[in-house]
Amino acid sequence: MRKYEDSIPLKLLKAREATMSLFRPVLQSIPLTEQQWRVIRALVEHGELESKQLADLCCILSPSLTGIISRLEQQDYIHRRRSPEDQRRVLISLTDKAEQMFDSVSPSLEARYQEITKQFSKENMQQLAELLDQLCQIKP
Repeated sequence: MRKYEDSIPLKLLKAREATMSLFRPVLQSIPLTEQQWRVIRALVEHGELESKQLADLCCILSPSLTGIISRLEQQDYIHRRRSPEDQRRVLISLTDKAEQMFDSVSPSLEARYQEITKQFSKENMQQLAELLDQLCQIKP
């Protein structure tokens, strides 16, 4: 068995915590949870989505996403509507309030990415992204 400190899941967890420590202060100023931000971020990039699509994109279990969606709807960041083609489908999209909030906070988050890139290098960032993509393709 490899040494505990060499465990890939542990190293990934530590890397996540190191990077999130840079982003959390910005998210706390909104205030949104990390999961709520992921939902908003995915909807900004992909537009209107079904709950299942959103759960997959955000790496959030469907039961957890239900509560997140409800809270974001109460805060007037998202709205839901039935699909005109299939009334069983519920589509989730951002409100103007969420888009304005995203536009106002994005520069601060991008500045955090620039800080990471400055310390880690553009080449390492690209290599890391490629390696993580490859790691995500591993099948059990």
